[in-house]
Amino acid sequence: MKLIELFKTKKPVISFEIFPPKLDTPLESIYNKLEQFKELKPDFISVTYGAGGSAKDRTIEIASKIKNDYNIESMAHFTCVGHSKEEIDNLLSSLESNNLENVLALRGDPPANQPDFDFSKNIYSHASELIKHIRSKHNLCISAAAYAEGHINSKRILDDLINLKNKVDTGVDFLVTQLFFDNRIFYDFLDRAKTLGISCPITAGIMPVFKSEQIIKIASLCGASIPAKLVLMMDKYKNNPDDMLKAGIEYASAQIRDLIDNHVDGIHLMTMNRASSTKEILDNIGI
Repeated sequence: MKLIELFKTKKPVISFEIFPPKLDTPLESIYNKLEQFKELKPDFISVTYGAGGSAKDRTIEIASKIKNDYNIESMAHFTCVGHSKEEIDNLLSSLESNNLENVLALRGDPPANQPDFDFSKNIYSHASELIKHIRSKHNLCISAAAYAEGHINSKRILDDLINLKNKVDTGVDFLVTQLFFDNRIFYDFLDRAKTLGISCPITAGIMPVFKSEQIIKIASLCGASIPAKLVLMMDKYKNNPDDMLKAGIEYASAQIRDLIDNHVDGIHLMTMNRASSTKEILDNIGI
């Protein structure tokens, strides 16, 4: 099923993000968790790609397993960093041959060992170019990333919104936001997007705070702000992992409850491959 059809019939669409295990770790480590995730009955599960396309084959394999063995709709993250047009088409054809119909089209991060990576030397250096390529050659449902606080490389939020509108017009079916921790920022983003004529569904990306150091690093990389309430919470529990986990689950639960009460199109929960914690969050919000 193309996921855009879900957004036409259900609100909110509840989905999970998982990531492939490291290349030196057997895939069984994630397969052992898929049964637990299946019990939570997500509308779909997305599978991340890895910096520089480092886990591309595993992404396709895991997404195929989710769809064809567990009968859950899946969405493969797909980046253009470091790939030729031929490689892009071969990978997309591999998705289609595995009965996969949905991709999250991204520019992607540079390889981990290349901090000075030059995006301008790529065949495609922007997600919009990848989206245009996919739309012209493949019959897939295409989602794309949105940044409630603006992309870290954009000088102004308005510039980023204009770029987002251009990206959507190129052929995006729905958007998934990068993480944010203050719902007011998300609602303001929705208003701005609507004003610019962005009318496709927008699902909210939520990352629970399981480890304070991890969240601080991720937030700095993507330009997400951390509100004072959350800073105080992380400072209070930073030396107590169990209490930090409990507090993080409650913070994410409250955030999602508010989003659902305000009739968002969807919730995309970045699970960090933690099935039991994901279950606690869903139990807290009554799903």
